[in-house]
Amino acid sequence: MSQPQTANPPASQPEMASLLMGAGFALASLIILPAVAQKIGMGSSLTIALRGVLMRAANRF
Repeated sequence: MSQPQTANPPASQPEMASLLMGAGFALASLIILPAVAQKIGMGSSLTIALRGVLMRAANRF
């Protein structure tokens, strides 16, 4: 008899890790960074620059 075939293999771990890292960087740049910047009194231009860096990092993953 033939063995049953699986429809789709489970998602690989590197893809899931990339998704989680990208989501983490996006969350950090949109929510966490502005909150921390306001708390420590960081300038808005520096905050925007750091947000851009984090969003570029999120795009790489």
